[in-house]
Amino acid sequence: MFSAKARRQLPLHLMVLPSLVLVLIFSYGPIGGLVIAFQKFSIIKGILDSPFNGLDNFRYMLQLPEIGTVVRNTLVIACMKIVAGLAVPIVVSLLLNELRLQLFKRWIQTMIYLPHFLSWIILGGILIDILSPSQGIINQLLGAFGIEPVFFLGDARWFPAVVVVSDVWKEFGFSTIVYLAALAGINPALYEAAVIDGANRWKQTLHITLPGMIPVIVLLATLSLGNVLNAGFDQIFNLYSPVVYETGDIIDTLVYRIGLEQAQYSLATAVGLMKSIVSVILISVSYYLAYRLANYRIF
Repeated sequence: MFSAKARRQLPLHLMVLPSLVLVLIFSYGPIGGLVIAFQKFSIIKGILDSPFNGLDNFRYMLQLPEIGTVVRNTLVIACMKIVAGLAVPIVVSLLLNELRLQLFKRWIQTMIYLPHFLSWIILGGILIDILSPSQGIINQLLGAFGIEPVFFLGDARWFPAVVVVSDVWKEFGFSTIVYLAALAGINPALYEAAVIDGANRWKQTLHITLPGMIPVIVLLATLSLGNVLNAGFDQIFNLYSPVVYETGDIIDTLVYRIGLEQAQYSLATAVGLMKSIVSVILISVSYYLAYRLANYRIF
């Protein structure tokens, strides 16, 4: 019934089966619920009996007074995260590459990797304590220099910067793994030839190290285009408050409030569906650019 190869691979397929079932249930199963974006949905009537209203939910979505602000905040925060999330790991990986004490290098890597494995619930609590205007260590340091306390998480002007900096703090260490792998792939003979030619460390970095990292940088930069509308719901949800909605409210938090707090399920689904459609387009463009610029293929 099964070939010898299929029988050998059967344990591997069985091992993947639980994950496949979870993906089908939680990722593909809910797709059927998108139909309520085109309905005047009622919990009592359910999906099957709720009347269709065409594109009315999408028209109402475009008339929301906060929709422009939410889209702007999403784009601004996401773009700042993308730029900082590319620049900081590149600089850190270059600095780590220059360390010659391997024990110290591993210790530094462990310390900067650690925040990646902590949830935003934990990190959110840490940030609230650190940035507290009364007892936070940051404001205590500012007070030592005669600077008035700053309410970082309660000031709309400071909130986007806090979001970007804290996201970089959490993820930059883990992101350096890719760049360190790219650095490890550079031919050591190039550095030896550069030393013979009299090139110092800066010139070696400028003419050998950075060009060797360019393909990886281009690849990650193009693939990051798919995250333009993903500003980080879990992070912002644990840090924001109504006083910073002006600069901190994003599409995902708007969907949460409309759908779960206000029970406008059809409208929330319409907003989420529109975001998903735009995200799919951006992801497709990013993969096309990655293929054209970095010869990246999924298969």
